[in-house]
Amino acid sequence: MKPPRRRFLRLAAGAAALPAVTQIACAQAYPSRPVRIIVPFAPAGGTDLVARLIGQWLSERLGQQFVIENRPGAATNIATEAVVRAPADGYTLLLASPPAAINATLYEKLNFIFIRDIAPVAGVVRAPYIMEINPSVLVKTAVEFIAYAKDNPGKISMSSPGIGTGPHAAGELFKMMAGVNILHVPYRGEGPALTDLLGGQVQMMFGTTLAGSIEYIRAGKLRALAVTTGTRSEALPGIPSLGDLLPGYEASFWGGFCAPKNTPAEIIDKLNREINAALADSKIKTRLSDLGGSVLAGSPADFGRLIADETEKWGKVVRFAAMKAE
Repeated sequence: MKPPRRRFLRLAAGAAALPAVTQIACAQAYPSRPVRIIVPFAPAGGTDLVARLIGQWLSERLGQQFVIENRPGAATNIATEAVVRAPADGYTLLLASPPAAINATLYEKLNFIFIRDIAPVAGVVRAPYIMEINPSVLVKTAVEFIAYAKDNPGKISMSSPGIGTGPHAAGELFKMMAGVNILHVPYRGEGPALTDLLGGQVQMMFGTTLAGSIEYIRAGKLRALAVTTGTRSEALPGIPSLGDLLPGYEASFWGGFCAPKNTPAEIIDKLNREINAALADSKIKTRLSDLGGSVLAGSPADFGRLIADETEKWGKVVRFAAMKAE
């Protein structure tokens, strides 16, 4: 018979190992039922397209349906809170994008702190915004536009999908760094904002390539002055970079998957591997490139650092521009 103390230690060690064994078994079996991907926007937008593209890949690779659930409203906060409050079991995911970082400062009181209550899983795509104007504005370059705006303070209108959206923040950063006075006109979504830009009711906008601006530019219905990344975009090499004119300027759309905090690391790692496999697939890379984006592959920690950096950066812009939530 073994000494009681030795037997106790062995039993204790075995008990301590049970949670790890259970988590590993859970990850190996995951997913055993459909998974929800909550998208904070209405169907057919750029974020929704990204979610459906990767969701289809995950469904085919993992043998369970990854179901898209659109929950627009409250500048993405409704969808985010739904994921924060969901069980941390890998069966509820969020397609996160720039508002997740902007809202941290834009809203004084939220029922969550994004970088504390959400676990990053994997980045998917990064895409520039396009500084675009209605052709009725008789300038050809961003340099000419800045000069025109300075000669006509407050007379140029800039549309956006709404207060605190990525395009709005990109525009406020431009105003701050270029030293121009432009009137911001918020809309309820990118579609209406783009429609009024095309119709000439507003003169300029920072549009997203993923939502269709690129097609209007190619058709000559809008004029692209610059992309908002620090260097030229691989997807749009013919359009100058605003960072070349305003050193240090950088603004871009990004999208990726997050889960509730305390989701088992094994499940997060499994999802990360599969999403990165999707981003290495030539068909998916081509599809994202056609939309004006590039893949944002990396580890959960990489995506977490991006979110933290964006939260700090846009916090400064929100405070400078005195942006107020609707």
